[in-house]
Amino acid sequence: MTELGLPDTILACLFDLDGVVTKTAVVHAAAWKETFDAFLSDYDGAQGRPFDEVAEYVEYVDGRPRADGVRAFLASRGIHLPEGTPGDPPDARTVHGVGNRKNDLLLEKIRTGGVEAYEGTLRYLEAVRAHGLRTAIVSSSANCRDVLRAVGAEHLFDVRIDGVVAAERNLPGKPHPDTFLAAARDLGVEAARAAVFEDALAGMDAGRTGGFGHVVGVDRVGQADALYAHGASVVVKDLAELGGKR
Repeated sequence: MTELGLPDTILACLFDLDGVVTKTAVVHAAAWKETFDAFLSDYDGAQGRPFDEVAEYVEYVDGRPRADGVRAFLASRGIHLPEGTPGDPPDARTVHGVGNRKNDLLLEKIRTGGVEAYEGTLRYLEAVRAHGLRTAIVSSSANCRDVLRAVGAEHLFDVRIDGVVAAERNLPGKPHPDTFLAAARDLGVEAARAAVFEDALAGMDAGRTGGFGHVVGVDRVGQADALYAHGASVVVKDLAELGGKR
């Protein structure tokens, strides 16, 4: 292991955004809860019980593209909606309509509450780059660039593969490895020479199935065992634990 806590074969580091670089996972979870609880109020019994912003957020929506999260969660309640289109209004009872309502709420929460970065991650990123490793941000969020700019971290990444780029390239989102593989290709390295940094179980699955050389699970919510079960090589609570102090 190098002083960065990585195998010496690693040439590039691929970072998830929410929950790894920025403290936006809790904001996402709150936006999903508000969206789903309003939607579920029309249903009775088990179908209509409130959304669990911890267990169900982790299981069905964390790390996934927005529409995939809507489908997965509603299917768990036995609810199936028409797909609709990406331009559906936020009150439309379609997969995209529900997703757009969540995005509107998320942007409102970000505007009113601001965005914070994890200082340990920023220091680690600076150390990684100082050691000559290349970096990419890999996020399902269509708001990735705005969030990075809000925390002054856009310059820390050589490549950005986010929800916008994934749609342009027709890349399936996590748990599929395609977005991480695209980032590695854009950086000019093989997956086996790249490390993935993720806090979501879907991201762990992507790292495992993509054949990456090292998969770091970032445990912000006490799910270390699950991160290991989904393919983590190592689990830390903060990237500062890996070393890389400058």
